[in-house]
Amino acid sequence: MKISVAGTGYIGLVTGVCFAETGHDVVCVDVDQAKVNLMESGVSPIYEDGLQDMMRSNYDAGRLRYTTDYANAYKDADAIFIGVGTPEQPDGSANLSYIATVARQIAQSIEKDCLVVVKSTVPVGTNDQIEQFIRDFLVHDVRVEVASNPEFSAQGTAVRDTLYAQRIIIGTESQWAHDVLMKIYEPFNLPMVSVNRRSAEMIKYASNNFLALKISYMNDIANLCELVGADVTHVAKGMAYDERIGAKFLNAGIGFGGSCFPKDTKALNFLAREHGYVLQTIEAAVEVNQAQKTTLFKKADKRLITFCGLKVAVLGLTFKPGTDDLRDAPSLENIKLLLARGANIYAYDPIGMENCKKIIPPGNHCQGSITYLDNLDQVLKDANICFIFTEWGEIKALSPADFKQKMHTPLVYDGRNIYQPQDMAAAGVEYYSVGR
Repeated sequence: MKISVAGTGYIGLVTGVCFAETGHDVVCVDVDQAKVNLMESGVSPIYEDGLQDMMRSNYDAGRLRYTTDYANAYKDADAIFIGVGTPEQPDGSANLSYIATVARQIAQSIEKDCLVVVKSTVPVGTNDQIEQFIRDFLVHDVRVEVASNPEFSAQGTAVRDTLYAQRIIIGTESQWAHDVLMKIYEPFNLPMVSVNRRSAEMIKYASNNFLALKISYMNDIANLCELVGADVTHVAKGMAYDERIGAKFLNAGIGFGGSCFPKDTKALNFLAREHGYVLQTIEAAVEVNQAQKTTLFKKADKRLITFCGLKVAVLGLTFKPGTDDLRDAPSLENIKLLLARGANIYAYDPIGMENCKKIIPPGNHCQGSITYLDNLDQVLKDANICFIFTEWGEIKALSPADFKQKMHTPLVYDGRNIYQPQDMAAAGVEYYSVGR
């Protein structure tokens, strides 16, 4: 089928490439010509394992194209997938302006019957509004319907999560829309869950918020473990054997970040309040997560007289390994606090440093400074204190002895519980983690 995809971010680009991989004729639309040129040259604008190779092979095979010319891309498409961002606004609600812009472009461009499929995460009821909005601005007398098809891929594993998803959710209001989506996804040979549009929208929010709640719950338990002398990693291990709970999302740490959980918890909370209901569990998850991000900084602040003039090693910048995304990454808030206290930060991340430089440029800030280095040895050399914010493989490969030998003062604050406390103690490292 001829498929157009609006947006070439984490949702849109992965979606388009995977559709091409399964045999569809795909054109990805973006407003940025420089970005289109980059993709045409075979370079991915985002870091996702396996994505760039698939982009090149499908582009060479003629199944995948990129363009800024939305009119030509949309006019004869069998289906148009919307994968643009829905960032949070100051009040926690979702910003739907990008979707509205695409919807109007679609209405002005399509010249044949077309199914518009929203993959972006949107508040319940939004797809009803999008369908009406498109019909209000239609230029040609064609049939157009909107379906909901939320994505459940995780950054870092998005390609695998799309091609080998546990299930595909489709929300439609007609048999025609249902049949079109079933035909599109037929080559994937995956379990399909067909519901109405509003249920599909809610499934996305309910799923992400449940996972966010699970993470915040374990972080809350971790904080209590520290007070009562328990080890949260042992607690999680014991819980994981209960199939009603499961083993995933039980790792305590310094909170969640990224493009989904932070904004989706706030958006669902906003939606509930708009309808006169308070989601107490979700409000608690948001509060716990916000406090958890700086728990290690607070521990270090109590341990040290000052950060002023100290060399502070920061290992890991992205919100998790396998991605270059820093949205709501705990590292950012901690770095800003350290800079305000006069720390001289030396930061390392195998993928995320260039993106971090756009947010916190190298050089002097407040009373402190930040330097980005691509060499772990240089980052740790003569450091007075080390913070670990992301569990990249390169960082996990460091041994306890490395910290003892390279640092001036082997003082380590580990936000991902990479090391065993007894191993660090045996190596002569003063070690602080989460929930142990």
